[in-house]
Amino acid sequence: MSDTDAQATTTPTIVVGYSAKPEGSAALRTAIVEAGRRDARLIVVHTSSADEVVALTEELDQSGVPYEVRKAPDELDPADEVINAAEESHAVFIVIGLRRRSPVGKLLLGSNAQRVLLDASCPVLAVKAEPVAGS
Repeated sequence: MSDTDAQATTTPTIVVGYSAKPEGSAALRTAIVEAGRRDARLIVVHTSSADEVVALTEELDQSGVPYEVRKAPDELDPADEVINAAEESHAVFIVIGLRRRSPVGKLLLGSNAQRVLLDASCPVLAVKAEPVAGS
C-alpha cells in the first residue's frame, strides 16, 4: 500500500468542486473550514486555467490542510469527476457551490449541481456565494 493509499484509508476525505467563480470560492472556503474541523484532507476537482490553479494552490498551501488537486477532464461537465473522486476516496461528503439565480432561474438547478446532488453516494453540502453588492 502506498503512502497515499494509507493516508486515504486513515484520514477522512472531503471532495470539493471548484471553479474560479464566487460560488467555487465559497465551496472551497467551506471545504477548507470543514477539513480543518475534521482533520480531513481535501480533493479539489477544478475547471480552472493554469493561472487560476496557481492562486488555488497558494490558498490551499496557506490553509495547512492536506490536499490533492485534480483537473476535470471535461470543463463543461465536471460532475462525473467530482462523483468519481468521492467514490474512489470514500469521501465523507462533497462540497459544491451554487450560484444565485433570478426568479425564473430558480425553477432550474444547474445541471452539474443537480447531477452531484442526485447521483453522489455520500452527503453533499451545497453553499451559496456571498451576494454581490448592488444585486
